[in-house]
Parts: sequence; C-alpha cells; structure tokens
Amino acid sequence: MEEEIVETPEEQLAKQHRKEKKDLQAKIQSMKNAVPKNDKKKRKQLTEEIAKLEADLNQKHEEEFSQLQSTADIKSHEVAEVLNGVQTIKMVDGEQEEAKQPRVTKAQRRRDKKAAQEKERENRIAEAEVQNLQGVRHQEGLMLAQKLAQQQLQIKEISSDGHCMYRAVEDQLAQRSKPGLIMSVKELRSRTAEHMRSHADDFLPFLTNPNTGDMYTTDEFEKYCSEVEHTAAWGGQLELRALTQVLHLPIEVIQANSSAIKIGEEFDSEPITLVYMRHAFGLGEHYNSVERLKDPANAEDS
Repeated sequence: MEEEIVETPEEQLAKQHRKEKKDLQAKIQSMKNAVPKNDKKKRKQLTEEIAKLEADLNQKHEEEFSQLQSTADIKSHEVAEVLNGVQTIKMVDGEQEEAKQPRVTKAQRRRDKKAAQEKERENRIAEAEVQNLQGVRHQEGLMLAQKLAQQQLQIKEISSDGHCMYRAVEDQLAQRSKPGLIMSVKELRSRTAEHMRSHADDFLPFLTNPNTGDMYTTDEFEKYCSEVEHTAAWGGQLELRALTQVLHLPIEVIQANSSAIKIGEEFDSEPITLVYMRHAFGLGEHYNSVERLKDPANAEDS
C-alpha cells in the first residue's frame, strides 16, 4: 500500500500563502485593467492602493508564520520540560544516581527560531525567483538586454519612487561630465514645469479631463504643472518633450516590444538614452538609465 504524504503545518501554511499571493496578483491585474492609462490621478491612487494591499498581505503572512513558529516553540518547550523532569537512573558502583536530560536554553530556542525564519525567508526568495524567471518581467529584461547590447549598452538601475524618469535623465547628464548640463531631479522637475507653463499651446491639446473628455482648463493645466514640479507624479512623453527643449538635447527611449521613441530630433547632439519598462515592478511602468556595456571577462578586475 502506497504511503500517504502528510504535509507539515509549515508546508500547509506556505501553500496557503502562495495561493493568496497568486489571488492578489490576479486582483491587482484586474484593478490595473479597469483604470485608463492616461488618467494620472486614478493611476496614482491605484498605485497607493496596490502598495497597501501588498503590504497588508505581507504583514498578514509574517504574523501567521510567527504565530505558527511560536506555537511550535511552546510545544517544544513543553516537551523539554517533561523530559527535564524525568530522572534517568544509572548504576554506579551498585548505587543509583539521578541524572536529567540537558535543558534547552532560551538562547538556543531563540537561535532555532531565527534559523527557521531565515530558512522560510530563503524559501520565499527562491520561490519568487522561479516565478520571476517564468514571468513577463524576465522576458522583457532579456529582450532589452539584447537590444542594448547591440549599442554596447546595458541597463543602469534607477530607484522606483515616482521620480524614476527624472532620475534617469539626471544620471544620463551626470555621465556626460559637463558641469553646465548637470541638474538635480528637483531642478529638472522645476524647469520642465516652467517650460510647459510658458508653452501651454504645445501641451494643452494633449491633456484631457478623464471624466468629461474635454481639454484641460487653465486651472487644471496649472494644477498639472504644479504636480510635475512639486510632487512625485510619474513623467511621460509630454514631460520628455519639455525636457528636450530645456536641455537642447534629443531623448531616445528604448522599449522591449516596439521601436525606440525619439524626441527632440531637431537637436543635433548625442541623445540621452532611457529604458522604458512595462513590467519592472509590481506597480507597473518604470524608467531606467543606461551605461556602457561591461566586459564580463574583465568584470573582476574592474
């Protein structure tokens, strides 16, 4: 008769957590599909809501795992107490000697608990890596790496904090080592908003109220420019167009599944090169910078 495989409580909980993560990702995808990409206000609200959902689920999983581990520790402690209370009889020169099993110290229990938590964390990381290798994020990264390699370039990671497009431009300017072109993210945002305000006719036709479909009013346009300047609002093609005019430089945006977008081609200079990624993070779109491709053979020497 074939022996039945019995899952441990830890395995059962890990299985439950995987299902809940999968269900949440499906829910997030549905939420993204329901929000128009050009509705920046709702996209920003969606970003915050998704971040909260993911944080809440992670906290729930950590609490459930800690509770399971605590229960296991209590049971181990109770068993240890029973064993410690049992006296083992040994015979020494015809006399009985009482001996006790060694006690499990609190410090040892803490070490065991920490080791178990570390093992669980490593399992979660390994599981995430497997899912990532099979997912669209990995495929997108491979396609971008191939495209960039043709230009002897590679991706330079930029933090995902709402300022990624401006941080990528900041990095590209810094790589040129020309003092007159070095600008901070704050200055890039301010100059972008200033240019858009002073050239409203070039930008207003592309901005519409998502609720009415009408072109932005003067007040709505000013609010939009203010968010560009003072908040972490995501940047897009309109802001890139403004930046080409501010910097007097062309900008090239490389994508995985389509041709590169070139903006500001009227400027005859080496373009700023950015990478646009649709699946870089759980929240969606992201901009990275690029740098010269490093030779793997010389990587250890550099």
